Amino acid sequence: MPGGGITLVGATNVDRVEAPVTMKAYMMCAFAAFGGIFFGYDSGYISGVMGMEYFIHMLTGLDPPPAGATADQKAYFALPSWKKSLITSILSAGTFFGALIAGDLADFIGRRITIIAGCAIFIIGVVLQTASSGLGLLVAGRLIAGFGVGFVSAIIILYMSEIAPKKVRGAIVSGYQFCITVGLLLASCVDYGTQNRTDSGSYRIPIALQMLWAIILAFGLFFLPDSPRYYVKRGKLDQAAATLARLRGQPVGSEFIQQELAEIVANHEYELQLIPQGSYFNSWLNCFKGGLRKPNSNLRRTILGTSLQMMQQWTGINFIFYFGTTFFQELGTIPNPFLIGLITTLVNVCSTPISFWAIERIGRRPLLIWGACGMFVCEFIVAIIGVTDGSNHKAVSAMISFICIYIFFFATTWGPGAWVVIGEIFPLPIRSRGVGLATASNWLWNCIIAVITPYMVGTDKGNLGARVFFIWGSLCVLCFLYAYFLVYETKGLTLEQVDRMMEETTPRTSAGWVPTTTFAQEMGLTDKGTLDPAIVEDVERKGSVV
Repeated sequence: MPGGGITLVGATNVDRVEAPVTMKAYMMCAFAAFGGIFFGYDSGYISGVMGMEYFIHMLTGLDPPPAGATADQKAYFALPSWKKSLITSILSAGTFFGALIAGDLADFIGRRITIIAGCAIFIIGVVLQTASSGLGLLVAGRLIAGFGVGFVSAIIILYMSEIAPKKVRGAIVSGYQFCITVGLLLASCVDYGTQNRTDSGSYRIPIALQMLWAIILAFGLFFLPDSPRYYVKRGKLDQAAATLARLRGQPVGSEFIQQELAEIVANHEYELQLIPQGSYFNSWLNCFKGGLRKPNSNLRRTILGTSLQMMQQWTGINFIFYFGTTFFQELGTIPNPFLIGLITTLVNVCSTPISFWAIERIGRRPLLIWGACGMFVCEFIVAIIGVTDGSNHKAVSAMISFICIYIFFFATTWGPGAWVVIGEIFPLPIRSRGVGLATASNWLWNCIIAVITPYMVGTDKGNLGARVFFIWGSLCVLCFLYAYFLVYETKGLTLEQVDRMMEETTPRTSAGWVPTTTFAQEMGLTDKGTLDPAIVEDVERKGSVV
């Protein structure tokens, strides 16, 4: 039984480094994905709200155009570009800083408690937004809510990656992206249902409903265990064993649990020998240690994680979900842009479950490569149609069709794939901070795109219209090249085996890599097949001073 001076049986068979899992354990892992719902809902409701007549009147003082108004009169009744930019981007700014802070908290108070704290902060922000009757309080509320979303979006990926079994880790983390799409769909439905209200309920109902998702997630997490890898990092191996047994549905004394825990402990000790932790500031600097020429250096992993999330934002998907309603309004050829927004969101929801199968069957790397290819083809087609015949109703219908196909490619590939990969590529000593940095990168670029897009497409500014898809298509070409040259294949490997794979192979040859030894073997097994007690004691000692 693990505890002070514990004995752990080490695995010598690379197929025995993870315990079998029960259906109950699978469901425990899958529940954490629910965090994606309020992330998606919070990202999605604002697009519809910014097109609501009461909301526009509240923030501008303009009266809605009369029935039968001309296109120019309708275009005049809209939020200025700078207000759209501020309202949309301020959430991402808060989320950027929240994701950075969350990495530290997750190492000190645990993954689970950090997510619950994020839910509490988020609820405070939602209360302020609901109470707002002007721009100031609305922006303040979105900023505070952003901090909460940053906590949850960074650590929920870390938590799921660390507790999920290797065979379905990609599918479970993809479930997080699916829940994001469900949140977006719910937001579209609520916006559609309240758009015609002539009182503050038109925007307050969509805003206030967000609290429900945060309450459900926080309540559920009170009954789930923390990550066993968190306890190993803190040197609490008895709690790590108990948590692992609960997650895998096995007795604590089971040889399966002993072997999986021994592998996690041995890998952690191996990483600590390569780069000791040192002070608080050194622990952050460790994310950037090692040269660019060293394949498995922490620097290269950090660059891979942050740039992968940047590329996901460069696909242009949030242009559709943040500004889709107002973009379709400004085309002037669509009678009900709210309905089109609902359709695009429904395509997103229905497409994402395909990734549950594809990410484990086809793999992370092929999905990202071919997904980027499909997206840039669709975006170039949309841009060409819009430039050549954008005022034709049939041409606009074709544009919407290809936008839906583009969303299908994103939802089945880059949407879940980027989140899955960042949860797998960092070693345990820097994993919380690495995932935090990668998530912060996502939100930084999310914020940048939210700031600049209204100026690019607003009729009072750049007025690019459909030409903006030339920009998104060109960026997706870069995503294609990036995935081909830089993304590793991590399918079917434990997090510890991913660590070794990145030492011994390159992105283009990673799919063929097969583990041949365990960390427990390399770090030292006794004649009785147990992990060297000195390693166990060292991990417990170092964890107690984290």
